[in-house]
Amino acid sequence: MTLSLYIARRFGRSLLMVGATFWGILFLIEMVEQIRRYDAAKVGLREAAILSALTVPGSLYTILPLIVMLAAVVLFLGLARSSELVVVRAAGRSALRMLLAPVAVALIFGALMVAVGNPIVSATAKAYETLAGRYTAGGAQAVSIGREGVWMRQGTDEVAGGQAVIRAARANLDATELYDVTFLIFAPGAGPVRRIDAATAQLKPGTWVLSETKDWPLGASTNPERDAVVAAELQLPSDLTADRIRDSFGTPSAVPIWDLPGFIAALEKAGFSARRHMVWFQMELAQPLVLAAMVLIAAGFTMRHVRFGGTGSMVLLALGAGLGVFFLRNI
Repeated sequence: MTLSLYIARRFGRSLLMVGATFWGILFLIEMVEQIRRYDAAKVGLREAAILSALTVPGSLYTILPLIVMLAAVVLFLGLARSSELVVVRAAGRSALRMLLAPVAVALIFGALMVAVGNPIVSATAKAYETLAGRYTAGGAQAVSIGREGVWMRQGTDEVAGGQAVIRAARANLDATELYDVTFLIFAPGAGPVRRIDAATAQLKPGTWVLSETKDWPLGASTNPERDAVVAAELQLPSDLTADRIRDSFGTPSAVPIWDLPGFIAALEKAGFSARRHMVWFQMELAQPLVLAAMVLIAAGFTMRHVRFGGTGSMVLLALGAGLGVFFLRNI
C-alpha cells in the first residue's frame, strides 16, 4: 500500500509538471494569436491575456491524453534511472501489480476531468465567445448567419408532433432577437398549417414575442389571404433558450456533459440530427479509459532499466504509439 501511494504521488507530480509546462506554452502562443487577431486599439496586453486564459483550458482538455502519456513517460523514466524499478522487482513486486497505482490515478483523473473539467471548458469557451464578440462586432450589432439569413427549427405543442421552422433575415449576436422573420408551422404528414410573418421576434423564457405580425391559417382555411390576421403583437410558445441556440450553432464540446443528454433529446425533438453530440458524449464517457490506456502504452515502452540502452528510441516509440491512438480517437 505504501509503495502504491508513493508511485501514485510521483505520477501526480508528473501530471502537474507536464500540465503546467503545456499551459505556459499554450498561453504564450494564444497571447501572440490574440494580439495578431484583434485591433491593438481595442485589445491591449491585459485583454489579450484574459482572452488567452479563456482559450487555454479548451486546448489543454483536447490534448489531455497526450499530457497523461508524457507524464507516464516521465514517471517510468525517473523510476528506471533511479533503479527503483529494479528494487521493486527484487522485493518481489510484479510489474503489472506496480502499474495498478498509475492506472488508478489516470482513471480518477479522467473521471474528474470529465465531471468537472468538461463544464469548466464549456464555460470558458462561452465566455471567450462573448468577450471576443464584444471586441469584433460591438454590443448589439445585428449579424447575418449564412447567405440566406438565420434558420432554426423547434418542436411545437400547437400541433401534436409538429415542428416550427424559423427563418430570419438577420439576428443579434446570440440569435435571441430576429428581424424580418417568418415562422412556418408543420403538422406531421400534412405539410405547413400556419405561417406567421413578423418584423421582429424576441425570445423570452418559454415564448417568442412577435411584433407587427401577419398570420395565415394555411391548413384551416380555403383562402388563407382572406382569413389572415394582422396584429401588433403575438406570442408563440418555444422550448428554445439563448444557450441552446448558441450551442446549436457551435460544436458538441460547447455543451457541458451534464447538460448533454437533455440537449440531445431536445435536438431530436426539434428534428435535428444529434449524431455528433451522441458520439461526443460517448467519447467523453470513455475519456478515463483512454487516459488509462495511455499509461499502459507508456509503460510498455519505457518500463525498463536504462542499462539496456535505446531509451531515446523507446520514448519515441511510446510517443508515436500515443499519438496514433490520439489521432485515431479523434478521427
